[in-house]
Amino acid sequence: MRMSEITADVLAAWVVREAETRANNARQGYELFRAFWRWCAERPEYDGIIDARAVESRDMRAEVPSRKSKRFDVLERAHLAPWFAAVRAIGNPVISAYLQGLLLTGARREELAELKWADVDFSLGAVWLKDKVRPEGRKVPLTPYLASLVQALPRRSAWVFSSPTAKDGKLAEPRIAHVRALEGAGLPHVSLHGLRRTFASLAEWVEMPAGVVAQVMGHAPNATAERHYINRPLELLAVWHGKYEAWILEQAGIEFAAAQALPTLRRVH
Repeated sequence: MRMSEITADVLAAWVVREAETRANNARQGYELFRAFWRWCAERPEYDGIIDARAVESRDMRAEVPSRKSKRFDVLERAHLAPWFAAVRAIGNPVISAYLQGLLLTGARREELAELKWADVDFSLGAVWLKDKVRPEGRKVPLTPYLASLVQALPRRSAWVFSSPTAKDGKLAEPRIAHVRALEGAGLPHVSLHGLRRTFASLAEWVEMPAGVVAQVMGHAPNATAERHYINRPLELLAVWHGKYEAWILEQAGIEFAAAQALPTLRRVH
């Protein structure tokens, strides 16, 4: 990109995209770029070429994560009921299911967005996710409530979370709908990556072992947590993952009969 093409909107889009997965890197990158841009603004050879105000836009700077943003970028237990109510009310069922899926699986936003129907096994109760740690990916449980959401989605392409307007056919920008849902529910801002952090945080309420949390989320084995890495079978992961989902639904005030959903994978009304 040419320097003359860099505007406040361009910078804001970059900050938002980077902050979803690397909040601190986004902040540090912006600070370094701002110092460079201000230096350029003082050089006569760049006069009339660059937009010196691009790094000073108030709206753009509002998108830059603060130094405390990572710590607060999670949903608390008390947030679950209004969050689910707002997200389930989103008019686009694909976005609604996707956002709930992030919270219920702890998956990275790209991992879930790139899920294909071929990677979903309803009979086994499992999904195969791409993984940036393991090239071969990882298999995680498809819990009953999430299974009911997935099964209800339209099968209009190879992608589970599809979009007829996206060039590649898969969901591209669920962030806007999520921000509107948060604002409508009166909740603090939480990024899509913050939903992944929420999984790790709330899993402690059901005393999910750290090793199980790490395997479901696709974290690299932590030697300080486990002397030897244990690749737990899907059935064992499903026990703990199912407890987590049931607890989440209870806190959210959602009535869902998992036992009835397992054979038919239907939503309970």
